[in-house]
Amino acid sequence: MKSTRFCLACGNAFAPLPHVPRQRYCSSEACQRARRRDWQSNRLRNDSDYRDNQARAQAKWRASHSRYWREYRGAHPAYCERNRSMQRLRNARRGLRPIAKMDVVRVPRSLDSGFYLLSHAKDAGVAKMNAWTVHIAVLSAPTAPPT
Repeated sequence: MKSTRFCLACGNAFAPLPHVPRQRYCSSEACQRARRRDWQSNRLRNDSDYRDNQARAQAKWRASHSRYWREYRGAHPAYCERNRSMQRLRNARRGLRPIAKMDVVRVPRSLDSGFYLLSHAKDAGVAKMNAWTVHIAVLSAPTAPPT
């Protein structure tokens, strides 16, 4: 007598295969994809070695395919236009607030020596990954006018 189980992905009843006693997903292609996706998600969450290996493999792929996204965007203009329109919607929704400036000083003050992120002025309202890190050394500071 075969027992009937319910698939964790689609919820349909199925008879487990005799050689897979703990089968929890039916054999449909979509449910098997869900099973593999769930397995990998669980593995990434709980196994630091697996997570590190995946990160190294992804970094290696990105290094050997550095032009992938540039070429993809060139070949898929609709994708680019959708991204631009979605960004315009997000910008409109947030109003005039800058996107990623958590440490903006609202009161004017003199510039201190230190490290700063430098990016093109036309990009000032949007967070950019390609900003330059610069070191600014203040050699003299404004002094109070003589009284």
